[in-house]
Amino acid sequence: KEHYAHDLHGQYDELSKEDLESKNIDNISVAGRIVLMRVMGNASFATIRDSSGDIQVYVSKNTVDIDIYEDFKTWDLGDIVGIKGKLFKTKTNELTIEASAVSLITKSIRPMPDKFKGLADIETRYRQRYLDLMSNENQKQVFLNRSAIIESLRESLKDRNFVEVETPMMHPIPGGAVARPFVTKHNALDRELFLRIAPELYLKRLLVGGFERVFEINRSFRNEGLSTKHNPEFTMLEYYEAFTTLENTIEFTENMIKKACELINDSLNISWGDDQINLSKFRKAKLADLVLEHNNSINEDQIAKMGGKELLELFESSVEENLIEPTFVIGYPVEVSPLS
Repeated sequence: KEHYAHDLHGQYDELSKEDLESKNIDNISVAGRIVLMRVMGNASFATIRDSSGDIQVYVSKNTVDIDIYEDFKTWDLGDIVGIKGKLFKTKTNELTIEASAVSLITKSIRPMPDKFKGLADIETRYRQRYLDLMSNENQKQVFLNRSAIIESLRESLKDRNFVEVETPMMHPIPGGAVARPFVTKHNALDRELFLRIAPELYLKRLLVGGFERVFEINRSFRNEGLSTKHNPEFTMLEYYEAFTTLENTIEFTENMIKKACELINDSLNISWGDDQINLSKFRKAKLADLVLEHNNSINEDQIAKMGGKELLELFESSVEENLIEPTFVIGYPVEVSPLS
């Protein structure tokens, strides 16, 4: 495989049929999955999809061996094939590869999901992501965006001279956050270990050791419930900086998020469900003030008498889900911030 669909369209879509013919581009080599076939008598069309996009292929008895062509007509949607040939444009001006050689690379044993309905069942989409990617082309962008976001975050931290590290995944005691851990056993040491719920303690030890700026982008594990806000394993960024202030950290975090958003969205405006969110300005508010703002029946004296845990529970039940615009919540009660 030497060429990708997206690159071919980018290079040759603007050429006229005659100009493309005059260039005699006959060394094209692509590979991908068959997502559409129109089988006819002496010639057939197929659409091949690779990781970059789709391109049409024309196969006929005049350009490949007749036995190979007869085999080609029996191939199925989902089969992965290799194509070599010459570029041309059809009467409808669609860029197409006229195949001089075709090969079946991998046979699809099971049929693809319905090409019109896609994969509608949510459970199947989550449990068999490869099927979701195969049938819902727009889902691939989610993965590409995720990769771009992580790279942008990493770049922002590197530009500020943070050192990327990897800390232990298995801890002798659970710590770094309040959550139930996954438990495993180290057979050689004959001892119980815990999959980490946060890298915080080990990152802070690096600061104690003399590093001033460290970060880690890695997996954490929490043996909690499943919801739109909770997953047993997830990727988390944690970074720590010595000799700085809360204001500086807030400013850096805001700029880092904005940069990532603009990279994949070309804008600071994003849609989330029915909400339109603007990231141009982040709000900063104390937790107690937000509780007062969202609970008309509570006054400042009552807030002052509340314990930290009670105040946090009230925040989580009445405020958190209503914070739509980007907000830095500061002033967490000391009782629920043992590591800060």
